[in-house]
Amino acid sequence: MENNQIFEMADRLKAMQEQKKDLEAQAKTLGAEIDALDLQLSDAMTEAELDRFSRNGSTFYLKSRLFASPAAGRRDEMIAALKENGFASLVTETVNANTLAAFIKEQRE
Repeated sequence: MENNQIFEMADRLKAMQEQKKDLEAQAKTLGAEIDALDLQLSDAMTEAELDRFSRNGSTFYLKSRLFASPAAGRRDEMIAALKENGFASLVTETVNANTLAAFIKEQRE
């Protein structure tokens, strides 16, 4: 393969990586705008006492989700309480992927 072909591929790869980076930044900005507008719409619907409405073929509705997490510093206590009260099936053991990768790399050396 000629150097010119290699250089063209390298230039194309760099351009595509930069384009991807720009698109990711745009997606992040758009996501933040969507979140803000979604909150504004939810607040307006609540104020207008609307639980749903249709507009241009789409139905918009209020939704609520519950997010739960242990209080700061009480994770182990919560896990113990779940296990003691018959909810051990909710508890899973995990290994951080980065920690595992570092461990494997260390073992290979």
